[in-house]
Amino acid sequence: MKKVTKEINWNTKENKQLIEAVLTLKNADETKRFLRDLLTEKEIKEFANRLEAASLLSKDVQYNTIIEDTGLSSTTIARISKWLRGSLGGYRLILARLSPTSTPRLALGTSHHHSSKLGKGLYLST
Repeated sequence: MKKVTKEINWNTKENKQLIEAVLTLKNADETKRFLRDLLTEKEIKEFANRLEAASLLSKDVQYNTIIEDTGLSSTTIARISKWLRGSLGGYRLILARLSPTSTPRLALGTSHHHSSKLGKGLYLST
């Protein structure tokens, strides 16, 4: 199991409770109800857009297109790109589970400075 970043203390009572709460959800209806009570409408939209950005980045979509489609800033998209190729693999895990027939995989590529690439010679291939 990968170690989660130091910035978040996952062992607090509140964080443990949040994780346990999410793990108890059994279906889409329960999840919708919980997320609606937990988050504002704006937060739900923001998180949905971040996941969409991760999905688009895994398909090598240009930053400008992602900005237009999601309304996210280039800074947020760059952060998502960093996490998408990071060691924890949270986005990769979810994207793989959402689309098991086209599991995103990190692969070595040529070094690019284009914003559509993950950078540092990495890209996601399907």
